[in-house]
Amino acid sequence: MAAKGWWRAHRYLILRRLSQLGVLVLFLVGPLAGVWIVKGNLSSSLTLDTLPLTDPFVLAQVLASGHWPEKAALVGAAIVTAFYALVGGRAFCGWVCPVNAITDAGAWVRRRLGITSGRAPKPGLRYWLLGAVLAAAAATGVAVWESVNPVSMTQRALIFGFTASGTAWAIVAGVFLFDLFVAPRGWCGHVCPAGATYALIGAGS
Repeated sequence: MAAKGWWRAHRYLILRRLSQLGVLVLFLVGPLAGVWIVKGNLSSSLTLDTLPLTDPFVLAQVLASGHWPEKAALVGAAIVTAFYALVGGRAFCGWVCPVNAITDAGAWVRRRLGITSGRAPKPGLRYWLLGAVLAAAAATGVAVWESVNPVSMTQRALIFGFTASGTAWAIVAGVFLFDLFVAPRGWCGHVCPAGATYALIGAGS
């Protein structure tokens, strides 16, 4: 790191954090300042009252549950899918998703404490979980994952702070502790079904 210099050694981490913070700010300026650049959340949003964006994983759950989404949701999912098919699904996980900051914090504390126990599950687990989530949506008629989705829950906790629900904070803490004690960098790379979706989308990029 000394040979590279501090900025060269940390520039991508800093840029990723600025990108993730910038996304949160776009969602915050509406309710806080009345400047509605983006409405909604990371699951489904509308930018400048014109551009719809929809998480393809959320859309897949809705379709699996037997419901037909609105045209805007279909268009939004198509835009997101096309974008990450070009730039790679890892771009969402590393540059947009707020859970990445939580798992990075878990990895940093793990290194500081010298924790070497735990073992990451096989990477294929997240694809099995992806299939299980879609099967559950088909069986129940409800997008069940969205009630515990760490992506939306982490966004809610970071935006609303102490006023966020206890469930949101419990899920954030659970992901952090999982990466800290159970599996090093385990959630994003080995468990998250949303990450599995984006990995499939960006496989050919």
